[in-house]
Amino acid sequence: MKQSMRLADFLPYRLSTTSNAVSGRISQEYRTRFGLSVPEWRVMAVLGDAGPMTQRELTQHTVMDKVAVNRACKVLEERGLAVRQPNASDGRSHLLDLTEAGREVHGQIMPLALEMERRLFASFTEEEVDTFRSLLKRVRDEVDDLDADDIDSGNFGVE
Repeated sequence: MKQSMRLADFLPYRLSTTSNAVSGRISQEYRTRFGLSVPEWRVMAVLGDAGPMTQRELTQHTVMDKVAVNRACKVLEERGLAVRQPNASDGRSHLLDLTEAGREVHGQIMPLALEMERRLFASFTEEEVDTFRSLLKRVRDEVDDLDADDIDSGNFGVE
């Protein structure tokens, strides 16, 4: 007898809905206070953390669609929060970086994001939070290691 699974028990679904709920709640704060969408904030957060990047690199780091990254970059530039500069190592691309105003907004949002994180995990022990971080990293690493051809063909390493 084939065991049926409820969607609510499917871990990728639970991970996705949980991520969306957390992201949605946090985004209320920076949307209300700073007028930023989730993609705009993600681009700002990556730039604030890692420094200037090409849109291709931003797409990889944010794990967002390139169209969403492109739109977010355009809005950030129009608002004076980011600026595009020539890429000295590749004349075909540009680097996006936060402006002084962008760094200021980033500096105001990070404490809010960290406070939301603190509140979200207030009922967890430090060890549970560390374990959770470690498990999320392992899941992310496994996603990177999955062979898309095996998934498409239905061959999941089983001979």
